[in-house]
Amino acid sequence: MKSYRIHFLILIAAVIFMAFFISGGEKKEDIPNTTIKTSDIVQRVVAREPAVAGMFYSAEKKQLATDVKKYLGNAKKEKLGHIVAIIAPHAGYVYSGQTAAYGFKQIEGEKYKKVIILGPSHHAYFKGASIANATHYKTPLGLVKISKDAQKIIADLKKEMLYADDERIHAREHSLEVEIPFLQETLSDFEIVPIVIGPDATFEDLQNIAQVLKNYIDDETLVVVSSDFTHYGPNYRYVPFSDNISENIKKLDFGAIEFIESLDVKGFYDYVKRTGATICGRYPITILLSILEGSKTKGKLLHYDTSGRVLNDYTNSVSYVSFVFYGEGVDMENPDFLDKSEQEFLLKLARETLESYLSEGKIPNVDESRLSERLKNVQGGFVTLTKHGNLRGCIGHILPQEPLYKCIIDNAINAAINDPRFPPVKYDELKHIEIEISALTVPKPLEHSSPDELLEKLVPLRDGVVLRRGFHQSTFLPQVWEQLPDKVEFLEHLCMKGEMEKDCWKDEDTEVLIYHAHVFSENEQ
Repeated sequence: MKSYRIHFLILIAAVIFMAFFISGGEKKEDIPNTTIKTSDIVQRVVAREPAVAGMFYSAEKKQLATDVKKYLGNAKKEKLGHIVAIIAPHAGYVYSGQTAAYGFKQIEGEKYKKVIILGPSHHAYFKGASIANATHYKTPLGLVKISKDAQKIIADLKKEMLYADDERIHAREHSLEVEIPFLQETLSDFEIVPIVIGPDATFEDLQNIAQVLKNYIDDETLVVVSSDFTHYGPNYRYVPFSDNISENIKKLDFGAIEFIESLDVKGFYDYVKRTGATICGRYPITILLSILEGSKTKGKLLHYDTSGRVLNDYTNSVSYVSFVFYGEGVDMENPDFLDKSEQEFLLKLARETLESYLSEGKIPNVDESRLSERLKNVQGGFVTLTKHGNLRGCIGHILPQEPLYKCIIDNAINAAINDPRFPPVKYDELKHIEIEISALTVPKPLEHSSPDELLEKLVPLRDGVVLRRGFHQSTFLPQVWEQLPDKVEFLEHLCMKGEMEKDCWKDEDTEVLIYHAHVFSENEQ
């Protein structure tokens, strides 16, 4: 028995020695993290290694964290509401890090489960999009997991013949990589979908990629577009002017920014093509604008700079822009927004309904067989009438009751003659009336455990709100946030609209529901 124990101890000692020898005598914390355990499943990590650490930013973890925190500390967080997307530069941090920080500062401490990063390809010429064959992206700050949605997106892009499967695309590409340390310092518990966009693309290709991505964006998704702006000088083979260089570069950049701010996707695409502006991320920006087209998202330029200013030398200069989109974003409960022709049809239908009903008491005949499926979809909607900028009537259905086109017919009439706050609209007034339509998603309860949590979860300009208690009910459309931007004031007015005490929203018996709206008007058309 003693002999058996001695042999057993010798065997254990040998195993421990061999394990130490094979590992090279490393301490536990020095061993690279190659697996991640989720419940009882061990997943092997295939990391996309950093390509520009030590060149574009520090390769040392503590120094990189210090640098990023310093840039963020110099930026101000604006009161913009829910951030939907960011355009950020991707040059070396010494040149563009401070500009990038202005955009990422806006998401500091916010909650996003998924970040889709779109960047241009600088080293490979291909058609469509590409995602690295990896489970994680690695930076000196650690590993960031690639979302499972990446594989679904790849499958969808392959169906459209817009996917390039070639690891050489990713080996040296920096456009996605340089954005990740800023995400690591501002967010927690998030995954990424890192997509490189190829330079061999038509406008239609970019719109098709946008349509694929729309299906994977929800309220907890952030889109980051990586792009530098004008590359000026002989090094970039772009010298369209030689006088007043800094002013002319800025003029060129801001011409593009105007189209971005107005969500004018075709205007931006054509502007870049017409001027030859060397905006390296022009295709990712086009995709983002296509995703946001038709939404009520607003854009804001937060910071602008150039390497020419940093170096005090404009012989060769690259421009950097920090731009954010905020507000409603894309309504993912109904991602197929009404297109412009459908919007125009409903506005024209509402106008014809008012003219016919107020003059003859009749409503227009509609051939349903000629309508798109979205116009026949059963959903809620509101019609709002304004006269010289002042409200003249607003009535609608919060819950789906009938096909959308019928909902607009009925509520155009209701807004004109049945809004108890106003006398009926007269036919002679119609030439001064402007029509606005809101197509609604189905209201859903907003789960919250306290008034403070309710305030935290509400998103101004995006959420329409319903308060319901007993026989009392009231709603404000998302656009009412423009008049009542303070959350407490918004809810108090909504309580009083429903003939409840103004702090009814704090009552556990008051049900809170939210919905989203696709809003468009004759003025916009």
